[in-house]
Amino acid sequence: MTLVASRGFVLHPMDWMPSDQNSPDVYAPWIDWQASFDGERHAPLEKLTAENWDEFYPAARRMALADMRRSEPASARMLVEAKASGEPAEVRLALIELMRFGLNPEDAPFLKSLSADRSGKVRELAGRLLARLGEHGHLSEGGADDPAAELAAFISEGKSGIIRRRTTYTPAKLKSSAQEKRRAELFETCNLVDLAARFGTTEPEFIGAWQFGADNNADILIAQMVAASGSDAAVTHMADTLVADGGKPALFVLHLTPRLDNRRKRAVVRLILKDSKYLGALNLAEGLEASWLEWGDLTNGQTLLALRSAVAGNDDAVKRGADEMLETMGFLATATTAAKLIDEVVAAGMPSAAPSLSVLRLNAALAEHQSRTDT
Repeated sequence: MTLVASRGFVLHPMDWMPSDQNSPDVYAPWIDWQASFDGERHAPLEKLTAENWDEFYPAARRMALADMRRSEPASARMLVEAKASGEPAEVRLALIELMRFGLNPEDAPFLKSLSADRSGKVRELAGRLLARLGEHGHLSEGGADDPAAELAAFISEGKSGIIRRRTTYTPAKLKSSAQEKRRAELFETCNLVDLAARFGTTEPEFIGAWQFGADNNADILIAQMVAASGSDAAVTHMADTLVADGGKPALFVLHLTPRLDNRRKRAVVRLILKDSKYLGALNLAEGLEASWLEWGDLTNGQTLLALRSAVAGNDDAVKRGADEMLETMGFLATATTAAKLIDEVVAAGMPSAAPSLSVLRLNAALAEHQSRTDT
């Protein structure tokens, strides 16, 4: 669906109809059409305002607000502030979630006011957005009722280096599965800015001192925490540092992809493609753009060799992994790359009608169809 939309096409409504508002924006009219069949109300062409709020269907309203948050964040915020309280909890949550676009310090007073919202999910989301702005939660004096202090107790602070002493943060060794469960709960509910404050440091400094590789589960949890509540500076610092260092720790950047710009997403994908051991990890990535991967990105590493070897071999598990990777490549690749990759794996022994080539063939066919329609 996303691949087709990236090429300027939509799926035929008799083949597929969108069911939620997470679909590409081009499907918003279809989503709203399904919401009501009375034909009396339609999304007006004019700009969304408080006066015509009810004339917009939910998907069209959400798309208009997202665009407004990118260009006029203050105006969009005032609309949400004026109208969200009268909406059901699920709709309020979706509206508040749009505040992530163009999030800035001027949004803080409104987000703080949501601490009294009747929905726990809305209160939690508002707290996460405030944390991204560097706003601390209601910290106690480090007592037993302070989740950030409890989480800090699961982390060991140390020093490394002989000449230049630097602080390090390492996950403490756990003694039971109950401790592991509690640690996971705390990572999920606490915000990064509050945890860093417990160690008297900033978010980027805390992330820079985290010892990735000591505990895989803790590494995943810290990456998810950064994605959910970290400031933009913390997110980009973690992504840039781990991609620059390379190796297995760079895979944790995949948890950050919903917060990364397209340039950084491409950087981590290219890094993974250089080492065939980590190809399967691409399935963890969210929000990747379609149709950008060039042929040189596949030949600049072990990926193409690994795919040929898997196709030519007799290991069924390896072949299944190759099938999944080809489907992923069908989404990421340019049309030219898709066509070349089909030729490569067919020459290596894959049947030309193999189902795993279907997305690659669709990718290439879209370009052929587009060139005909352009003329």
